[in-house]
Amino acid sequence: MTPERRAFAEGMLTVGYAVAALFFLRFWRESTDRLFAFFAASFALLAVQRAILAVMQGADDHSWWIYLIRLVAYLLILFAIYDKNRAERGIDMH
Repeated sequence: MTPERRAFAEGMLTVGYAVAALFFLRFWRESTDRLFAFFAASFALLAVQRAILAVMQGADDHSWWIYLIRLVAYLLILFAIYDKNRAERGIDMH
């Protein structure tokens, strides 16, 4: 892949994650459901991680902390799903 195409793809991914974060943020503001807030934060982290990768594209050193951001984002999604299911179970029991 040429450097120009790679930069274009990285930019598209970054913008896609940012748009998804904004949509989830809007859904959270309308519903105040914490699931949407967690998803918005997670997609914002993924956008930041992709932007860092795009900037460091020419660097030989892809540090572990860049991928740690992605891990935190995915763990945040898993926690959001767990939190939502735990809250729904608590409502059904009462």
